[in-house]
Amino acid sequence: MSKYILQYNLQFFAKDGPGGEKTEEPTSKKLSDAREKGQVARSADLVTAVMLLSLFLMLKIFVGSMGNRLMAIYYSDFTRMAEIAQFDFTAQLVQSLFQNLMIQILMVTLPIFLFSYILTIGVEIYQVKWKPTLEPLKPKLDKVNPISGMKKLISMDKIMELLKSLLKLGIIGIIVYTTLNSQWGLILQVYDYTLEQAIAVIGNVIIDLGLKISVCFFIFAFADVFYQKRKFRKDMMMTKQEIKDEYKNTEGDPQIKGKIRQKMREVSRQRMMQALKEADVVITNPTHFAVAVKYDKDASSAPVVVAKGADLLAAKIKEVARENDIEIVENKPLARMIYFNVELGDEIPQELYQMVAEVLAYVYRIKNKL
Repeated sequence: MSKYILQYNLQFFAKDGPGGEKTEEPTSKKLSDAREKGQVARSADLVTAVMLLSLFLMLKIFVGSMGNRLMAIYYSDFTRMAEIAQFDFTAQLVQSLFQNLMIQILMVTLPIFLFSYILTIGVEIYQVKWKPTLEPLKPKLDKVNPISGMKKLISMDKIMELLKSLLKLGIIGIIVYTTLNSQWGLILQVYDYTLEQAIAVIGNVIIDLGLKISVCFFIFAFADVFYQKRKFRKDMMMTKQEIKDEYKNTEGDPQIKGKIRQKMREVSRQRMMQALKEADVVITNPTHFAVAVKYDKDASSAPVVVAKGADLLAAKIKEVARENDIEIVENKPLARMIYFNVELGDEIPQELYQMVAEVLAYVYRIKNKL
């Protein structure tokens, strides 16, 4: 029986590119980098809903006083225009009167639009937090690439946006139809009303229609906020390989860091061995620990530990001590206490003065330094 061996690459079974499937939660650095680039979970529908609702609510509350003020401006300015026209009616005068009329109308309506605008900015800041960035405005080649443009045009996000827009248009169309249909009889009678009554009727219909559409937008906005947050979280998910690469970039490659630490230990050991040559005595365990002590009354008030080590390093310290004719004294408890309680380059603590002094005195007597 003949056998056929099929060769294949396991990378074809990997999802979401090299590193496997995106199953890991995004790190704080990934989210921070995305924020720097202007990538946030933001709902444009929420901004639109807040702007529309605040605008029509303000109109609903203040439309009466606003209407009276606008009508007063209308009668005042046009009465004044008629009086002036009897004496000196020029194009410059008409332009001046018209500009004055526009300024007065703007002063009446500006607070409402300004309030809506400020509230909209507040909602925008609430969504994305206050951290301005110019990254989205930077020119990128993929923005003018027709291939990537076509991919974005037929992407799932664009399809979802199209479906949302069609759904919103359909529901808003139903709201407009039902509202106008219920008020149609009243609208047809505006020809029998005075100017103020007609304006009031049409204004109430428009404001009620605007409020209903705004509430509809709010319902869409809350659903969109949930969708955008979930989508953003999914887009920010990471593979295990991406997390490893990020750790290497931020914390450094563990192998490189290990080599750096090893090199630093070697340099520190060389420096310690150099200082060991000037020690007065090496106190040992005798096999596991070795500490070298130097006393210079002109440089310090107490003996100083110039070298210490355990096992192989302890053996190396004793070897260097023999080569430099440094006395080696066995004192198990003292060697252990110094090794575990005194850092390299530190002075001997006061609690160990007596024991170290006895060792130094012994060494000095041997070398006839007393």
